[in-house]
This record gives sequence, structure tokens and C-alpha cells, in this order.
Amino acid sequence: MHSKLRITEIFYSLQGESRTCGLPTVFIRLTGCPLRCHYCDTSYAFSGGVQRTLEDILTEVASFGASHVCVTGGEPLAQPDCLHLLRHLADAGYQVSLETSGALDVSAVDARISRVLDLKTPDSGEMTRNRYDNLRHLTLQDQIKFVICSRADYEWAVGCIHQYRLSELVGELLFSPAYGLIEPSLLADWILADRLPVRFQLQLHKLLWQDARGR
Repeated sequence: MHSKLRITEIFYSLQGESRTCGLPTVFIRLTGCPLRCHYCDTSYAFSGGVQRTLEDILTEVASFGASHVCVTGGEPLAQPDCLHLLRHLADAGYQVSLETSGALDVSAVDARISRVLDLKTPDSGEMTRNRYDNLRHLTLQDQIKFVICSRADYEWAVGCIHQYRLSELVGELLFSPAYGLIEPSLLADWILADRLPVRFQLQLHKLLWQDARGR
């Protein structure tokens, strides 16, 4: 419990994405990210934040009385002590997900955590940061997410699914239209036309509260 992490915010909301979309969830947003995706909507988490102990973080999480916890960022794994936080959350009995860019090693993440790995598409501007070695560490409780900005992004993502046989590696493949960059109905039509084994998702929190922080 001597570890400390730099935290941007801890808040209680509905999960806006992934397989637990719509469920009440405590979000722990860690500060810092080595990537600069063109569509990033959490740039306020790149810097600042407050150093907090694991004990302090766990106490606040418990105060909400929720069973689901999402550790996000920024890029949570940029802080090494994130691994300790994840383990303590799982030890406390929470159902925990980790939102990670996939640019950093996920092999040491506690096996009880559902890793939501965001493979960066060409239009993100950070495709070269994808760490494909991470794929061999994923299991059926994990999820892979693609944020789609264009038809080119879509075709690249479909190519990845086939090349790496992603539908056999993880429990969920998630396709999200980049907010404000592509018409969601277009992406939905492409998925249906190609009969892809993916889950189309919108960012529920943006539909409800737009870009409000802490929601």
C-alpha cells in the first residue's frame, strides 16, 4: 500500500463503452499518456493530476458502492504502479477493466482484469505505436477496440481481424465511430454489409453528457 499514482479524476458514472456499456461504474483516470491521437478527447489527462496513495484511492472507490471499476487515462500503464492498483482492485472483489492503448506491455496485468486494448488505426496518427506482441497475451475475457475515422481505417481494421484472427483471441471486438469525424450510420452499414463479428458501439456518455468531465 506504499505505492502512489498520479490521478486526474475519480468519478462514478455509466460505462459508455465496451461489453459492460450502461452499467454503473467507478472510473479511475490516471494522468499521463505517451501518445497523441488526433481524436483524443481526454487531453486534460496528459499532465497535472494529484499524487494519491493506493489506500486513498481504494477508500474513495469503495465509497460509491459499485461493483464495476474502470481504470483509464491517458494511458494507465505509463505509470508502473498501475499494476499494483489493478491487483488490489481485483483482490477487493471488483469487476475491473483496463482501458489501454496497446502501445505498452500488457503481459504483467493481473489475469483477473479485462483488458480493453485499443489498436490504433492509421487516421489516429499513432498506428506505429501498436505493440502487436501484446496480442499473444490476450484471452477471451479481454476486448480489442478500433476507433474508426474513415473508410480507410475500417478496411485496415478488417484486415487486422483477418490477419491476426482476432475473433479467436478475445471475447469482444469493438468498432467505434470517431466522434464528429464519421457518420455512425455509415460504419454500421459497413459492418452489416461485411457481416463482421464485431460489436458496434457509440460512446454512451457523449450521447448523454457530451464532453463533460467526470461523466
